[in-house]
Amino acid sequence: MRGRTPQAGATDGQPEGPSGPELARAVLDAALSRRQAAARTRRTSGGGGGNDGGSGRRLRGYSGPGPDPRDPQPLGAVLNRLVKARGWQQPAAEATVFGAWERVVGAEVAQHSRPVKLENGELTVEARSTAWATQLRLLAGSLLKQIAQEVGHNVVRKLHIHGPAAPSWQKGPRRVRGRGPRDTYG
Repeated sequence: MRGRTPQAGATDGQPEGPSGPELARAVLDAALSRRQAAARTRRTSGGGGGNDGGSGRRLRGYSGPGPDPRDPQPLGAVLNRLVKARGWQQPAAEATVFGAWERVVGAEVAQHSRPVKLENGELTVEARSTAWATQLRLLAGSLLKQIAQEVGHNVVRKLHIHGPAAPSWQKGPRRVRGRGPRDTYG
């Protein structure tokens, strides 16, 4: 500490150590050294969320002829960083199954089927006809491989394939038991 003289025997009732302006200077020096130590650890650890590539300090002036973190970034790269930072990889992969069904399984299969539901790694697919449902059941293994290549492993672990749904006479939340509509088409 600057300007401090050791007091050999404090016999007149005063505490040993700095007081007044010396105490203020000691507190300021300690705070300054803590701030500089924190800045050194931030610089060496590379942590920081700034726009300079992570060093924690803001770049000033114009960027040079080479690549610079301040340069405009492609939207896809920014979105990929955002998805990774927020932990949205799994929901994004699940959305790809529905959004890019034709690319995932191929044009011919996509023309005759559509994904209906994806829950707990089990994808429900509805085929256009019962014949296509049978064909898709035979191709289930290769479809799972194609889906895994396109969107990632363990997104879809099992396929449930069914044919087209038959029309239902059940309308509304309540239904009366019985034989259904009989004489209304007469």
